[in-house]
Amino acid sequence: MTMPATPPPAQAPQPPQAPQPSYQQPQQGWGAPAGPYASPIPVRTPGLGDAIASEWTKIRSVRSTMWTLGVMIVLLVGIGLLVALVVSMSDAPMEDAPVLTLGFFGVLLGSICVITLGVLTIASEYTTGMIRTTLTACPSRARILIAKSVVFFLLSFTITTVTTGVVGVLQTAMLDGATPDTGFWLRSTVGIGLYVATLGLLSLAVGAIVRHSAGAITIMIAVVLLPLVLAMFMFSASLASVQKALFEYSIPNQIGAMYDATVTSSGPTGWEPLWVILGVTAVAMAGAFFALERRDV
Repeated sequence: MTMPATPPPAQAPQPPQAPQPSYQQPQQGWGAPAGPYASPIPVRTPGLGDAIASEWTKIRSVRSTMWTLGVMIVLLVGIGLLVALVVSMSDAPMEDAPVLTLGFFGVLLGSICVITLGVLTIASEYTTGMIRTTLTACPSRARILIAKSVVFFLLSFTITTVTTGVVGVLQTAMLDGATPDTGFWLRSTVGIGLYVATLGLLSLAVGAIVRHSAGAITIMIAVVLLPLVLAMFMFSASLASVQKALFEYSIPNQIGAMYDATVTSSGPTGWEPLWVILGVTAVAMAGAFFALERRDV
């Protein structure tokens, strides 16, 4: 006898499922898998131009730049016009010396301000610890020193040249002096600007070597004034040659030579003091590069 087939058990109805999207949605939150991140900002290797832009931002943002260059401008203009006023009120007119030589006194004192700013441009970062941040952003120490040198040199050269040019025009107008020849005018403005800026660059190199603001400024002031002071007190005949060399190559006499107003009848004249200071600064900059590469922060 054949048994009837047992019907299969009825299955419970399944709830309808939501349709799955055809794409994979991005996952967000802490549980998201780690993956490569593509920055929308273009990435490029920084170069010397970026270092110069950074140093320009720093040097124009600190108060020391405003104060040192501001005092320098006041000294150049104030002392230059004061000397011209005293000469105009005196009975001894300037017949032999050009009128522009009166700018020597203001430049000599104003150069101290440029020396101070040159030292602070790099030595202050060692004092505050900012040099660590600078080296982190730009590990190339040579590039940092070049960028600082370019920015400082161009700034100090521009300020010195423009100010001495304005003072020269005002002095000529006050004393009714004849317009000097182009060569002397160029040397007493652009030449003086190059000399003072190079002297400040020498201070920057000394600051990089010493890494101490007060110490480097003291050394540079001694370099400017000490040779002339020592020569003034050398009365022995056996030291006559040393005295003559100190007089001829002292910084005040070198600046005076640019104005054709030296204290000696021999020594560098014309543009020669500029080549002398350029040679000394080149040696100091080489020492600064060596010190930055060999020493730790």
